[in-house]
Amino acid sequence: MSDELTKGATDSQLFHDLDAEASATEIESLCMQCHKNGTTRLLLTRIPHFKSVILMAFECTHCGLKNNEVQSGESIQEYGLVHQLRCTSKADLNRQIVRNNTASISIPEFEFTAPPATNSSLTTAEGLITRFIEDLAADQDQRKEAVPEVYQAIEVLLEKLRNALLLPEEDGETESPHAFIMVVDDPTGNSYVENLCAPKPDPKLAIRQFRRTREQMIQMGLLNAEADDSQWSEREKELVGQGRRTNLRKEMEAAKKVMQAVREASEANEIMTFPANCSSCNMPGDTRMQMVDIPHFQEVIIMSTTCEHCGF
Repeated sequence: MSDELTKGATDSQLFHDLDAEASATEIESLCMQCHKNGTTRLLLTRIPHFKSVILMAFECTHCGLKNNEVQSGESIQEYGLVHQLRCTSKADLNRQIVRNNTASISIPEFEFTAPPATNSSLTTAEGLITRFIEDLAADQDQRKEAVPEVYQAIEVLLEKLRNALLLPEEDGETESPHAFIMVVDDPTGNSYVENLCAPKPDPKLAIRQFRRTREQMIQMGLLNAEADDSQWSEREKELVGQGRRTNLRKEMEAAKKVMQAVREASEANEIMTFPANCSSCNMPGDTRMQMVDIPHFQEVIIMSTTCEHCGF
């Protein structure tokens, strides 16, 4: 447990909240196109209401090669996650999305599914659709000559994708005819779709956990292809156990910090106030806390929360 606590402290020092003052680390690295030295910039950061990620950008001043990539700073989660986003306005198209390279993207209305990508990316719903359009349109001239029926089918899909980018600025009384559902299905659980109502639930965003299939475990390198069902079940139990221990470590670290802050405030005869969500309506508010030493008993913590929104 002590090793896990040390790891947690190290992670919190490495990853900082994403803001305008965050600075990237520059590393000289080999360009795989011209084999001269270029520059890789690394930024270890935390996305609000999500997890830690590593942002990487490479640039070669010799041949002009540029690329960028996002990697999760987290281990594989206990369960896979499916994010289902209802896009009806421009605000939905502008939502941040972390697409892990293990995640598939689908739009059921268009009967369209994009398989897992080569690299992970930090983008938006609009950015994903724009990329799909570019990839599908790239070889249309050749398809028109070689396989005209495939060319025609892709043209129909391209029109639907382009129309998906024509959503209104705001939601009206009637839903746009171009509204659609985007589904991000990630067996690692490390993809993310921005919640515009955080910390409250987002009515346009549904998140569902699922247990990984045997095939998914093999594709992720977590299970040998020759493993039987009992080995698959045992490996799943290990992952769930690891996730629970990680959550416990984080909770213990947070509890230690709170207790230390409360103790210091109490010694100074002050009441500590910190932000917390209301347990009734989940709106942000303030919780007041003070440690009191009861004679011939022990130290106790007195907490008080008043919500200005619901009166709780």
